[in-house]
Amino acid sequence: QVQLVESGGGLVQAGVSLRLSCAVSGRHFSNYAMGWFRQAPGKEREFVAALNRSGRNTYYADSVKGRFTISSEYAKNTVYLQMHSLKPEDAAVYYCAAGFCSDYGCYALQSYDHWGQGTQVTVSS
Repeated sequence: QVQLVESGGGLVQAGVSLRLSCAVSGRHFSNYAMGWFRQAPGKEREFVAALNRSGRNTYYADSVKGRFTISSEYAKNTVYLQMHSLKPEDAAVYYCAAGFCSDYGCYALQSYDHWGQGTQVTVSS
């Protein structure tokens, strides 16, 4: 069974950068498509970014395209979300997820079977 642990969240000012990490254990991340989702208070969990199983393709929500980058480090079995030019509307709990994109696509919540506990990102204006 795969376990996911997020870290790197915090309180930052608008405009700065932050990098989230997702440490994977139990199995290597290369066995899965890896995604980042976020959930703000009172809102549904939404897709942010994903890396497909081969690692060749990345996917981004329109709201973060050009500002966020998903990447991975094979030797550390870790997936990252680099966030630049943070905005107050980026504030949320960010979740790392592992799954398979074949049925619903990498953007879909239901494609992911394994989730981390989340890390809070707060952006002050």
